[in-house]
Amino acid sequence: MNRSRSRYWSYIPLVFLAIFYLIPVYVMVMTGFKGGDEISIKEMWNLPNSFDFSNYKLAFEKLAPNLWNSLNVVLPAAVLSSILGSLNGYVLAKWKFKGADIIFPLILFGMFIPYQSILIPLVQVMDKLGLYGGLPGLVLVHIIYGIPITTLTFRNYYASIPNELVEAAKIDGAGMLGIYWNILLPISIPSFVVVLIWQFTQAWNDFLFSVVLTSPKNWTVTVALNNISGGQIVPWNLQMAAAVLAALPTLLVYIFLGRYFLRGMMAGSLKG
Repeated sequence: MNRSRSRYWSYIPLVFLAIFYLIPVYVMVMTGFKGGDEISIKEMWNLPNSFDFSNYKLAFEKLAPNLWNSLNVVLPAAVLSSILGSLNGYVLAKWKFKGADIIFPLILFGMFIPYQSILIPLVQVMDKLGLYGGLPGLVLVHIIYGIPITTLTFRNYYASIPNELVEAAKIDGAGMLGIYWNILLPISIPSFVVVLIWQFTQAWNDFLFSVVLTSPKNWTVTVALNNISGGQIVPWNLQMAAAVLAALPTLLVYIFLGRYFLRGMMAGSLKG
């Protein structure tokens, strides 16, 4: 009984912290429903007199093309970087080769390279490849920048799998790709969930690469949101409604897939 009571008492600070972090979300959502005459610092905590969806409708009309651009970037970037990271992790964990201990740290080094330090050469490379200004170039950048973290995640996960399983498959005549496809890939779903959610979030929230590497018609939702928020005469309610719409996809991902994200990490995805 005492243990049960202590557990309930431990929830109290967690509830207060959750409320504290959700206060800005509450203000943002409620402001999006308010009319222009209700917008003020003093009344920002109040509920709207009536829930007006016109701000969200107008915000969606402004952001719709950019939301579609973001989806066209995020989905292939998350999937392809996850697949490449899985293959890299498999080779580095189960097929040791000369120089593997050097290549792996070099791959991880990519996580620590600041975006700003490579912008100029990156723009030059994208221009030489004919990818500057379009979405394919942005997809390629997110795939490459995602490889270090996806490789680390899968490498640590595959390293936790007994080598006897791989050796038994070799004895049965399975080759390198056969072992990966028939044995390791089916049991690595938890890691795929982790890296897909991670890459989806990182690519969706990206602003710097999007504004530098794409033309105005190919801007993603974060750039469009910045343009709305940066205006001097745009009302707060429209800005808040646009911010809610821009954050909604990643919020829904964590609401519906958050439990699988935690399960994937607990299954060994980030161990090692």
